[in-house]
Amino acid sequence: MFNDIGALELLTLVVLAVLVFGPEKLPKVIQDVTRTIRKIREFSDSAKEDIRSELGPQFKDFEFEDLNPKTFVRKQLMDGNDDLGIKEIRESFDLRKEMAEVTDAVNGRESATSSGTAAGAAGSAAPDLLKKPAQPAGDERPPFDADAT
Repeated sequence: MFNDIGALELLTLVVLAVLVFGPEKLPKVIQDVTRTIRKIREFSDSAKEDIRSELGPQFKDFEFEDLNPKTFVRKQLMDGNDDLGIKEIRESFDLRKEMAEVTDAVNGRESATSSGTAAGAAGSAAPDLLKKPAQPAGDERPPFDADAT
């Protein structure tokens, strides 16, 4: 619960508590706070047990932490349950591979993945967009596109 409190913050809280409550009332306040926390925990545990008993035997392994949306998603989708193809979807968003392909295309190099796809695409009639177009002859004018200007 208090995993992110450092030594300086804890010391500050102790000094602040001594200043606010005084050294003679501080032990009584600490006892009251711990008693209240203990009662809240007991109430919470008894409420959880009541809910589990009311749900029936099929929900005896039910954990209330599973109601947290982050925990639910992590448990249902990320824990080895690859029925939905989550692994393929996650691998398809590999930006490093795509950036390497773009860098290779800009630098004029042939990347390993694009050469494999280019070989597969050579059988089809799709033009290779990564290669520079051939320069027109000296007397030939480049094509004019009225929509581009």
